[in-house]
Amino acid sequence: MKLTWFGGAALRVYLGGQIVVVDPDAAPDGVDRGELLAGADRIVAAGDTLPQADPVTWRAKPMPRLLEEAPPAEVARIGDGLLVAAAGEPALMILGDGPLPRLGRWAEGAVIVLTSAREGLMAEMTALLDVARPRLIALAVDEQVLDRVVPALREHLDGTGLTSLEPGLAVEV
Repeated sequence: MKLTWFGGAALRVYLGGQIVVVDPDAAPDGVDRGELLAGADRIVAAGDTLPQADPVTWRAKPMPRLLEEAPPAEVARIGDGLLVAAAGEPALMILGDGPLPRLGRWAEGAVIVLTSAREGLMAEMTALLDVARPRLIALAVDEQVLDRVVPALREHLDGTGLTSLEPGLAVEV
């Protein structure tokens, strides 16, 4: 999985051999739309109607057999957030200002991108970290927010990776 944050809620995700672009219209002025959208297999805008995944019972699709074609990446709403999943990859949950839903076992090993760091969400994330171990929490926020969020999450990580995303730079997971 490769994540590239372009600022705001605009994110380019490469997983399972596919490229999913999330909320390209939220990219700040000056972002090269050609770079953001190049080769996209799927573009998901903020107001798109998507299937709703149950945050407790959702399960990842199994890896296809050797001679089977990989199914397309699954994109669904999960609470107020977005779930992007491809067979053989960790699930990706993108969270904004909405509340963190109660999550099932799949959250263990998932990748979570936070595009907002409201105080209540940080409390919800620390509670999640006390019961589950996501693989990585990626912070897609500005530097002032990072200074507040990193200390709040640090003592709860216990093996979960924490990184900040820089606009235009890719992070390989």
